[in-house]
Amino acid sequence: MGKRKLQQFAENLTFNNLFQPSILEIKQGFLLKGKWHTEFFNNDHPIILELGCGKGEYTVRLAKRYKDKNFIGIDIKGARMWQGCKYSNEQKMKNVAFIRTRIEMIEHFFCQNEVSEIWLTFPDPQLKISKTGKRLTSPPFLNRYSNILHPGNVIHLKTDNAKLYEYTLKVIDEHKHHLLYSTDDVYNSDAPEEVRSIITFYEQKFIDEGLKIHYLEFKLNK
Repeated sequence: MGKRKLQQFAENLTFNNLFQPSILEIKQGFLLKGKWHTEFFNNDHPIILELGCGKGEYTVRLAKRYKDKNFIGIDIKGARMWQGCKYSNEQKMKNVAFIRTRIEMIEHFFCQNEVSEIWLTFPDPQLKISKTGKRLTSPPFLNRYSNILHPGNVIHLKTDNAKLYEYTLKVIDEHKHHLLYSTDDVYNSDAPEEVRSIITFYEQKFIDEGLKIHYLEFKLNK
């Protein structure tokens, strides 16, 4: 492991808004499950998740824009999240947190109806047929989200991958979820302003390569 990563991992331990519980700690009961409003954010504002948050660009930039909402970025890559953790701490942002864990474990961190909205920003498309169940918009994952999302709230997908976009549209249709908006070319569309104005590190690379950015939002049928 490189020296820079080791430094980032060490600094991650100093951030009071980053949680990195062990598998045992998670299974024994995460300390903030059902208590995010009262014991961390100290308000009753909606909680929005960015799953597979990478460097946390959406988490941080949405939090700066919407100070009346709470944002939590979730990823397994601690070195990537270091950037969002460091920035939010330096800026003393009180409506930002990060969790280092696998998305499969999400139900261990939130109670039923505790989450108001979910963003999936450039997730791994898991294109192999054998990996279909690992796609973050597959039915198994949507079932996990259903167990923590407040009824009627929105899931956003932003991706450079046309196959993941088309797959998600198919899942929405087959499972009778409610498609609210979709476009296969964000920057030639009337997509919501926060979709067009926030460009992540990896998104810019995709754009530079000439790839179209796809976006959709939908509500679960629950």
